[in-house]
Amino acid sequence: MVTIIFEAHGTTFDNEAHKSSGWNDVELSPLGIQQSKEMAERYKDDHFDAIFCSDLKRAVDSARIGLGDRFPIVIDKRLRECDYGDFTQHPSAEVDVQKPKRIHEPFPNGESYEQTSERMKSFLDDLKKNYDGKRVMIIGHRVTQYGLEHWILGKPYAEIIPAPWHWQPGWKYELA
Repeated sequence: MVTIIFEAHGTTFDNEAHKSSGWNDVELSPLGIQQSKEMAERYKDDHFDAIFCSDLKRAVDSARIGLGDRFPIVIDKRLRECDYGDFTQHPSAEVDVQKPKRIHEPFPNGESYEQTSERMKSFLDDLKKNYDGKRVMIIGHRVTQYGLEHWILGKPYAEIIPAPWHWQPGWKYELA
């Protein structure tokens, strides 16, 4: 079994402007930098065998600012946010109404949640194979957590995607 602590990346300038970033490689805002420092404080007495994050700057910077001096960081493209295609950097309210329609059908010039799900399944299969008995952290995006909820807890995307999301200081998952 792999113990996973999931943390959302820090707040970005797009988050503050209520834009959906998708694969846009946006910077952390000053608030996001502060949140990453607070994450370091939350886990100051904790141990992780590895920290995994997507290759998008907001996740990498959150990992490096928060925990980079204490644990190895593994950057993995499979942990990226959903590619919103033509909807990238559109208002979040506009993208949010599209999300339930994009479980099977990709965003125009982007990807579907089924496609993001396959990325996460591949990542989780590798994690289980290479980190069995270990404790890891994943710093990612909303879609990263959708994959954890789907593949570990068995929740359908039709339930996960429209559910309200609220930040909290870490979520724990057990990958058996």
